[in-house]
Amino acid sequence: MSKPTLKLPEIPEAEQTPLVQALLRLIVEQQERIEELEAEVKRLKELKGKPKLKPSRMDAETDKAGEGGTEKKPKPGPKRAKTGELEVHEEQKIVPEGLPVDAREKGWRFKGYDDFVVQELTIEAHTIRYRLETWIGPDGQTLKGRLPISVQGHDGAQLKSYVLYQYHHQRVTQPLLLEHLHDLGIEISAGQLNHLLTQKHEDFHAEKDGLLEAGLQVSNHIQVDDTGARHDGKNGYCTFIGNELFAWFESTQSKSRVNFLELLRAGRTDDVLNAGALEYTARHKLPQKTLHLLEEGKSFANKEEWDRSLAAVGITGPKHIRIATEGALTGSLLAQGFPTTMGVVSDDAGQFNVFRHALCWIHAERNINKLVPLNPTHAKHID
Repeated sequence: MSKPTLKLPEIPEAEQTPLVQALLRLIVEQQERIEELEAEVKRLKELKGKPKLKPSRMDAETDKAGEGGTEKKPKPGPKRAKTGELEVHEEQKIVPEGLPVDAREKGWRFKGYDDFVVQELTIEAHTIRYRLETWIGPDGQTLKGRLPISVQGHDGAQLKSYVLYQYHHQRVTQPLLLEHLHDLGIEISAGQLNHLLTQKHEDFHAEKDGLLEAGLQVSNHIQVDDTGARHDGKNGYCTFIGNELFAWFESTQSKSRVNFLELLRAGRTDDVLNAGALEYTARHKLPQKTLHLLEEGKSFANKEEWDRSLAAVGITGPKHIRIATEGALTGSLLAQGFPTTMGVVSDDAGQFNVFRHALCWIHAERNINKLVPLNPTHAKHID
């Protein structure tokens, strides 16, 4: 049911005193404002909290070509032979049934081959016995052959990688994996399998620890995010840092900016008070009397030394400790060569607002949808 519109009776011009004219102008202005607010409320109601994300038109706009904005459909290319690029490991020549033994003498002519390619998978137990030669010299010196560096224990590298892949990537449980290995002819006990899955992974951890540092060295931007996660039986957070070149994850008990800056150090533990650190603390409103307590040029080997230094100079307030710590961590990153131009792309979470911060396109468009147009021109620009 539509609302009835209120119409003012016409007032003769002779009866329009200055007061009446002022009131009429006020009523017209208020009616226009009410209409604008009703349009704004209607638009905001459609957002319902987080605004509905319309499909981005950025890719569509760049794909359009020709007059009238029509999209140019790609022409279908030539079909590629599915088996043309496969590496052939084995060939078997099959002679037709019924072909005479002396076919050529009897007038048969060979016309070539009709190839038919089949992909096969071979998974079988493969046991290697390394026989280490032992020699004794005339002076009593003993020389003995060494195992290849890839041999660590009685389980081969391929077997270890297969087991880890099946368990962690394919989510195969230990009982099923043990049964599968036995079916393949691998002699391994449940205890050995558990030991293989849980012990002596130092090389993997070292590779993972070096991944972030290597990724940062070859990147001009990173994408970051965090989410709640259980770690060591406690509620915590998992932080992601990466881009199209690498992906790195770390579980911690915090999602603060201090935690994020600590992760960016890629394993380093020092805190540094340099020009960049003091500039950060000043920009984040650390009081001047507190800022003067921080002496440029000092560095601290670990968090314990840093905490003791703050207590020694009288910086004890939680907010001041946080700002000073963020500054010292920023100084540590700058000291190790972290570029100030590094783009940090996030979902606008405050802990990631460091260096050259940017939003991913989804959250950037979300802010556009929150804009309130003041007139039709603004609304057109937003569209």
